[in-house]
Amino acid sequence: MVINWVLEAEFLLTALFAAVVALAMMAFLERRNKRQPVTIFAENTTATVYLFDGDVLIDSTPSARALLSTIHVQGSPWTKLLSYLVPHFTDLEARLLRLPVEGAVTLASTPQRGSPLLLQAELRGGLTRLVLADPSREDQSEGQDLMAQRAVQEELDLLRETVARAPILMWRERANGDIIWANAAYMLRAAEVLQNGQDLTWPLPRLFEKLATTQNLSGQRQKLSPRDAKPIWYELCGFEDKGERLIFATVADALVHAETTLRDFMLTLTKTFAHLHVGLAIFDKQRQLVLFNPALMDLTGLPAEFLSMRPSLLSVLDGMRDRNMIPEPKDYRDWRRQLMEMERAASSGLYEETWSLPGGQTYRVIGRPHPNGALALMIEDISGEMLRTRRFRADLELSQSVIDEVDEAIAVFTPAGQLVMSNSGYARLWGGNSAENLSEETLRSLSVRWRMQCSPSTVWTDLEDFASNPGDRTQWKAEVRLLDGRMIDCRFAPLAGGATMTAFRLRDAASGPKSVVTGDPRLKRA
Repeated sequence: MVINWVLEAEFLLTALFAAVVALAMMAFLERRNKRQPVTIFAENTTATVYLFDGDVLIDSTPSARALLSTIHVQGSPWTKLLSYLVPHFTDLEARLLRLPVEGAVTLASTPQRGSPLLLQAELRGGLTRLVLADPSREDQSEGQDLMAQRAVQEELDLLRETVARAPILMWRERANGDIIWANAAYMLRAAEVLQNGQDLTWPLPRLFEKLATTQNLSGQRQKLSPRDAKPIWYELCGFEDKGERLIFATVADALVHAETTLRDFMLTLTKTFAHLHVGLAIFDKQRQLVLFNPALMDLTGLPAEFLSMRPSLLSVLDGMRDRNMIPEPKDYRDWRRQLMEMERAASSGLYEETWSLPGGQTYRVIGRPHPNGALALMIEDISGEMLRTRRFRADLELSQSVIDEVDEAIAVFTPAGQLVMSNSGYARLWGGNSAENLSEETLRSLSVRWRMQCSPSTVWTDLEDFASNPGDRTQWKAEVRLLDGRMIDCRFAPLAGGATMTAFRLRDAASGPKSVVTGDPRLKRA
């Protein structure tokens, strides 16, 4: 009985141990299956292999996936892979298009791309299989992503070559200002500023002031003076990076020269405009004041402090309104609308108005467009000109009223025969209103009218010869008969400047006969 019990205990322990071992083996196999990616490749390969259905990636080996992860191009896996392969292989896309006909192709990379690279492409059951290999590598051991390492190394070499050939200066420095790295352009420029007999040492010499490069500002400018060469201006741009600073310096000679030229040009313009009596204000495309002359302050009453703050066009006009230097509007909203219309009209070069100010002054305001959307506003005081115009107009009206009171019918002609003045007696005698059509009437056109209203006479021909001759002339008289039988006494006299006056008077019936012509109607030659 004891022996049976011992055998049963051993059998139970053996079964229990076998169950535990079986469970452990199943757990191990399950974990192993989870770690290993599922792949459709029949062979256990460590090569870089891709399997595409058209441009859709079906499967790839670990090294192939590692290579794709190093390609920083947006797009599908097919697009990313082609962006990496095309620079290495000539006519790659054309050869892949012929793959359905050829079945398989093998391509070698161009010698310019460094170490050789082989690409094997074949069509299997409608799927495209691509295999990349590096013939120079013999240790194709498992776990090494050789193609990914190659891609990273190629990108690193490209970045190094790009930085080395960059024409701008680049360097990295610590917080204390020590330069710990620089590109080739910086090295060459540093060698140019060294004194004769000096060599480049480490740490590298500074080319720019330490203060300029430690400030966290971009757009700083520093001047560098190479040995036996003219100074060069640089614009600096720096970035903080893990307690250090990466700094770039680009040549800014052209920009500095342009700004200096513009500043000198603006100074010349300012000096020129300072002597003008016309107020000048130039606004940029944002309608901010950028240039003005002293005459603008005198005409508008605006202080220099206000104008120097680059006010807007509307602010300038508001300031003029506050000082009664602009026509006072009845409606302020309507006035603001007119200002906007004025800006649009000035931008198209159509604005020109005369402002009658409350103080009695008269301004001529002209708006003209300038390049790049700028606007020029010119203000001129024409009060004196307007006063002279009013006086001249008053003198003309007085002269007209005087000759209107004369009994004779008077008409005055310029040396060219243009009618410039006639009185009311002329209109009553010959009809019409010649005073309203001075620009249209001439001696020749009026003499035709006179001939039509009079009996045939040579007086009108003699009058035309008399008025058109610039020689020495004397007054002469004549008489003509109207078609209704009335007689007209005529008087023709030279005036200053070569003008000619004609005077006509109806003869009274009781006056008796007079000679036809008195004086010499012929012209006296000098």
